[in-house]
Amino acid sequence: MTSQLHRLFTHHPDSVGESYGQHFGVAASYGLRLLAASACALVHAVLPFCFEKTASTMVRRMVADMDRRASSPAPAAPSESTGAAVAAP
Repeated sequence: MTSQLHRLFTHHPDSVGESYGQHFGVAASYGLRLLAASACALVHAVLPFCFEKTASTMVRRMVADMDRRASSPAPAAPSESTGAAVAAP
């Protein structure tokens, strides 16, 4: 049971060469930036003279960052048993 639960939380981060903590940080960063972009877009909907290009600029930067991360080799993630870095498959 514990092994299955551990796999649920580590399979995807391992597949992209990150530890759970690293993946959490990256995903949380994207989530917070999306929330900020959403807030700007909502304000812009009511007040069209505010944040005219802010949300779209934020999203474009995020896409560029995601594309860069996807095209670069995955960094080594810590090994589950030893904590040592291992190359991503």
